[in-house]
Amino acid sequence: MTHIVIREVALRDGLQIEKPIPLSAKLELLSAVAATGVREVEATAFVSPSKVPSMADAAELAAELHNYPDIDFSALVASPNGAKRAIAAGFRSIEYVVAADDTFSMKNVGRTSAEATEQIADIVAIAHGSDVAVEVIVATAWDSPFEGPTPPQRVLDIAAAARDQGVDRFSIADTIGTATPGRVSSLIAQLRPVIGDLPLGGHFHNTRGAGLASAYAAVTAGVTRLDASAGGLGGCPFAPGATGNIATEDLVYLLVDSGFEVDIDLAAAIAAAEVAKSVVGHDLPSALLRAGDRIRS
Repeated sequence: MTHIVIREVALRDGLQIEKPIPLSAKLELLSAVAATGVREVEATAFVSPSKVPSMADAAELAAELHNYPDIDFSALVASPNGAKRAIAAGFRSIEYVVAADDTFSMKNVGRTSAEATEQIADIVAIAHGSDVAVEVIVATAWDSPFEGPTPPQRVLDIAAAARDQGVDRFSIADTIGTATPGRVSSLIAQLRPVIGDLPLGGHFHNTRGAGLASAYAAVTAGVTRLDASAGGLGGCPFAPGATGNIATEDLVYLLVDSGFEVDIDLAAAIAAAEVAKSVVGHDLPSALLRAGDRIRS
């Protein structure tokens, strides 16, 4: 069976659009997530607390991660300074996001897409100088909430720059949940000759109901790394209407029942989704939170 790595992103992407919750609540969610058997977790982001106040306790959360030695934790950064802060906090893996369109990029990080791409070199130099891995994630890889459909060449150009600067991983993100299976397969096919053997991941939102279908299209196209969030928690504060990451438990259900292998236990993932719902205090879009696993004979 093909093994699919699912990175849990509830603690970062899941919470970034929410009102700040106490560190104790984040640790409660982390404990539930860890109990699923997940091997990779995006724990936080080292970004401006004025822009994303829910991530203001990044260093404090990082200080608690040693309690989970079997999990590989990563942090998102938006600048060289953020990379330095993440590394100082003990992270051995960081993610740097480059939006494929200028308007979103300016709203998100105050730089054009080209300017953000140019900073890949600085991020890689800082990280590799401390033996830290770097993943470049392309936001708005299929569509921008401000500029419409993203020309695939923009994604390919960012991919080429990331490859040339020696990044360790590359990922494409459907930031506003507009991708559909055919467009997912098409972009992946165009990316393969550009990135070569560079590990390729996918990040999908279920905003318009096609997130799981897009994730399935990605794995059938050979992608073996996917992001997901407990309960479907999450969204983007800089993209109007961008809500609903694909739910970890929904993705596990789909993949396992389709013959793929994952590290995450489904019952534990549903329990983690319940905790996610509890700590944010509102309903979440997860299908399995409502319906549960199917009855097996």
